[in-house]
Order: sequence, then structure tokens, then C-alpha cells
Amino acid sequence: MSAKSILVLHGPNLNMLGTREPAHYGSATLADIDATLASMAKKDGIALESFQSNSEADIVSKIQSLMVNRVDYIIINPAAYTHTSIAIRDAIAAVNIPFVEVHLSNVYAREQFRHHSYFSDIAVGVISGLGAEGYFAAYRFITKP
Repeated sequence: MSAKSILVLHGPNLNMLGTREPAHYGSATLADIDATLASMAKKDGIALESFQSNSEADIVSKIQSLMVNRVDYIIINPAAYTHTSIAIRDAIAAVNIPFVEVHLSNVYAREQFRHHSYFSDIAVGVISGLGAEGYFAAYRFITKP
């Protein structure tokens, strides 16, 4: 893999991490996750950008911007859009950039509607249920030599 540039996309409600349902999502805040990823990237000489939005349109626009501002890899936690957003899936397919799908909670141990992902079948990999560590595992996977 050995990616040199990464975009980390965080979907809706992830800005509330640390206070929103910590039994499912853990106590780490989004700022904690982003700071750890930024530190890992700096140490490795990787260009890393994090982006969070509660708006499907903003996420689609950010992905579409990658047609010009390319990255080697995407780490995405689509959050609730996992189960609903064909638009985000189509945007990712259009830019043709490999990605890892990350979920903080084990979506398969939760409500039935959370068991379906519009992203998993086109992802390089899916990490679910490891909390914030899932992001770091995705980073390590895509930056390994």
C-alpha cells in the first residue's frame, strides 16, 4: 500500500463522540482521534486531512473534489450514511480511490438495519467494533510498506 496522502472522512454525529452513547462509541472524542491520526501521519511523513460533516451533500462535494486534489487513500466512517447513502457510494466509486470503511461500534451486534452497508462491497476492507482503534488500524494497514 504505502499511501503518501490520506483523507479521513467522518460522517454525521461523529462530531459528538465522547458524549454521544459512549457504551456504543467509546469515550474518545473526534478531536482525540484526529490528533492521534495527525501525529501518526507526521511521524511517517504522510499528508493527512480529516473532514467531518453532518451533511451528505458536503461529504459528496468533498469526495468529488478529489478528482482534482487527489489522495492515495480514503479512510471513511460514513456513520448513519452507511445504510442510506447511494450518493456517497457513487461519489467514491467515481473518484476511483481505494478506501477502508471504519465503524466504531460492532454494527453486526446492533439493530438489524445497521447490518447493511452500501460501501462494504467496494471497500478494500471494513473494520467494525474496535472503537477509535479501528481508525488507527486502517491507517497502519494503508501505510504499511
